[in-house]
Amino acid sequence: MREYLLVLFVSAAVTYLLVSPVRKFAIAAGAMPPVRARDVHREPTPRLGGIAMFGGLLAGLLAASQLTNLGRLFVQSADIKALLSGAGIMFVLGVLDDKWGVDALVKLGGQMIAAGVMVWQGVTVISIPVPGYGPVAVTPTQGMIISVTLVVVMVNAVNFIDGLDGLAAGMVCIAAIAFFLYSYRLWLGYGINDAAPAALFTAVLIGMCLGFLPHNLHPARIFMGDSGSMMLGLMLAVAAISITGRVDPDLISARTGSQTLTVHALVPIYIPLILPLTVIALPLADLLLAVVRRTWAGKSPFAADKQHLHHRLLEVGHSHSRAVLIMYFWAALIAFGTVAVSVTNTGRTVVLTMAGLCLVGLAVLLMPRFKPRAPKAVQPFMPPRYRDGEAAAPVAEPVAETPAMAELSAEDKALLGRMGTGATAVGPRNEQRS
Repeated sequence: MREYLLVLFVSAAVTYLLVSPVRKFAIAAGAMPPVRARDVHREPTPRLGGIAMFGGLLAGLLAASQLTNLGRLFVQSADIKALLSGAGIMFVLGVLDDKWGVDALVKLGGQMIAAGVMVWQGVTVISIPVPGYGPVAVTPTQGMIISVTLVVVMVNAVNFIDGLDGLAAGMVCIAAIAFFLYSYRLWLGYGINDAAPAALFTAVLIGMCLGFLPHNLHPARIFMGDSGSMMLGLMLAVAAISITGRVDPDLISARTGSQTLTVHALVPIYIPLILPLTVIALPLADLLLAVVRRTWAGKSPFAADKQHLHHRLLEVGHSHSRAVLIMYFWAALIAFGTVAVSVTNTGRTVVLTMAGLCLVGLAVLLMPRFKPRAPKAVQPFMPPRYRDGEAAAPVAEPVAETPAMAELSAEDKALLGRMGTGATAVGPRNEQRS
């Protein structure tokens, strides 16, 4: 665990330190597109935050390669090289889109190429565990289709929720924490070495998100852009493929000594890709709703609109920060709830707890007008929105008529009135000619 925490810290620190120079570079390079109709921010904000996140990825993997236990993965597994290849292609594609804009179909083709390169290097689903039967091997073609589909879906799901300050980075961080806990448990508790790369990737991913979030929270100083969101989605997909299609239930049966306990331990991964899809349940639901909504309206599935889940929260009346926190809450509830079911033996307790938290979440969701207030003792140190009341803005007093206007005759005032309305100031045209 200490090595994972060190890698996480290095990745977070490097990402955090790189954001400021990357922001200056983005401004100098003109990567500040004008505010669009579907945007919720009011001022042009630099993008290309993915450059700092890519630096954090490289730093985290470099630190891991120098450690005793994690350094063995660079020799035993080809997943790390495959991840770097796919992330590099996705990073370049995202930078081009952030600066000049890339057509949606071209972007989709680039995502499939990045996924194909990783599959060619070995990141592919080999088998699918089936309860009561065991692992079912898939053909190379089937494994390739499943892997490429998973990468494309996760990349676009994360890209779709990158609409509010801190939303994408925070939700991916929550998903990565849940995924890390599950992967680390399989690796340490059951001795499944195939889960070690997924634990490393998610540890680095957590560090990247934590290092970027302080600069991206509302009001954001920089956006991650497609160079960051697509890379985050790809890393989640690689972690999912590394653990989902390679875990042999027989290995866990040998440790638990019971098929029943084995089934319980593998609940999240018995149905193919259940765990990776649950950790991004909200982004995935947003993606599916957007595709259905746009297709039903006769538009392209890639046509941008302002009807995403976070946009609807703003329309209901929630503030920007509260909408983000609500999305965090539901993402954490679904992701950690799924992991808790696989860890504990009291599934009923977990379900009841999740049901209670769902009621709390619904209550908060239906109270958009509620404004939190801090205790009076600490209000002077809190932002204005947490105080009891703000001083009303001074009302402008009516301007009295100037002495110059007061000295004008009634005839002169009538003349100025006609000039202000566009009327002829000196009378009809006939009188002007005479």
